[in-house]
Amino acid sequence: MENTVFNEQKVSKAYFILAVPLVLSMIVTLIYNLADTFFVAQTANTNLVAGVSLGMPVFTMLMAIGNIFGQGGASLISRLIGSKNYKGARSVSSFCFYMTILIGSIFALIMILFRNPIVMLLGATPDTYDYAMSYYIYLSIGAPIIMLSFIHTNFLRSEGMSKESMIGTVSGAVVNTILDPIFISGIGLGAAGAAIASIIGYFVSVIYCVIVVKMKSQLLSVDVHEFLIPNSHVKQIFSIGIPAAIVNVMQSVSVILMNHFLIEFGNEKIAAMGIVLKISMIALLLLTGLSFGGQPLFGYYYGARDNDRMRKLISFCAKFISGVALLVTAIIWFFSKWLIQIFMNTSSIVEEGSIMLRFQVITMVFVGMILLITILFQSTGKSKASFILSVSRQGLAFLVTLVIGYHFLGYMGIICAQAVADLLTMCLALYLFKINLYEEIYK
Repeated sequence: MENTVFNEQKVSKAYFILAVPLVLSMIVTLIYNLADTFFVAQTANTNLVAGVSLGMPVFTMLMAIGNIFGQGGASLISRLIGSKNYKGARSVSSFCFYMTILIGSIFALIMILFRNPIVMLLGATPDTYDYAMSYYIYLSIGAPIIMLSFIHTNFLRSEGMSKESMIGTVSGAVVNTILDPIFISGIGLGAAGAAIASIIGYFVSVIYCVIVVKMKSQLLSVDVHEFLIPNSHVKQIFSIGIPAAIVNVMQSVSVILMNHFLIEFGNEKIAAMGIVLKISMIALLLLTGLSFGGQPLFGYYYGARDNDRMRKLISFCAKFISGVALLVTAIIWFFSKWLIQIFMNTSSIVEEGSIMLRFQVITMVFVGMILLITILFQSTGKSKASFILSVSRQGLAFLVTLVIGYHFLGYMGIICAQAVADLLTMCLALYLFKINLYEEIYK
């Protein structure tokens, strides 16, 4: 990125230059997440929708493991390229690629061998078991491919090939979206069809990215002869990747526990929550993109000790992200029933889902600020504070409020848990900001 972006532009303009491409990337990711839910819901089979929803934590878990090497490797590769250690960058990219294949294959084998207890652990009932198993078994087979899809899409951006990374992601999303209705309803594969379409989409993305690495990249490699890296590099990959993976694992655990609590209230509640979580992801991904968009600027201003621009950027981001969060909340709140109907026009699902959805988005302003403060901590090297916030909202804070809410308020306690967790995490974020950054930036 040219210095003019950091030094000569208005902080608001510099922010948009960096944030808009990332938000567009988040939109493509959203297509991936919504396609399966939409086309599965078009079957109007509540048990099928619930069965696929039960399998969502499995995908999150695979994504978490893939991102150990995707995010951890990309971070190290960027630093190696910056220090002109091009041979090291090639070796790290090769190491991460083949380690992901190896670990993905091991996970696939374990998941298949222990498929029955795992599917029951996910919360399957006699009515949803067959659907959940069908979805789960193909996700298990495709585990290495799903994990690999997070490798080169991250690495290509580290080399500056953001366009190629975007094409890889988009191509997979388009293939997945085209195949979903064909496999789910056209061929009649149902839940299995949803999983197969996703895996093929990810496979297309992986193949495209590998071709780009082979034909265009000078700094990345899939050559097995460049696989070996020093232990110090392995430690650096894991030091960045494992904390990111823990966040995703905790999210999976939270969803599994919530589904277990919802079982006693009927499969329709699980199906509705599965749809609600996908819709609320629209707001979450948008706010995530806007928050992460300022990360390079925060890091640059902090490193340059340019507290004046740092304060201006924090103020601008806080106002802008809060405004977007309020707007998105209002839209989802007023159109909640219609949004649920897009996925599944069953009266009970629409009524229950609209209530759930409103509780999910009512605290999006808090979520925006939590994400912004988390990015501030990451950009300024406050790794401990960043990690605490990362594992709070959909991790520790949510788990505590979910368990307490369920035991004292039952069903309403379950659907209110995220909003309460957001409030608690926001208070924690402000406190951590005060003791970690406020004096340093505003003194």
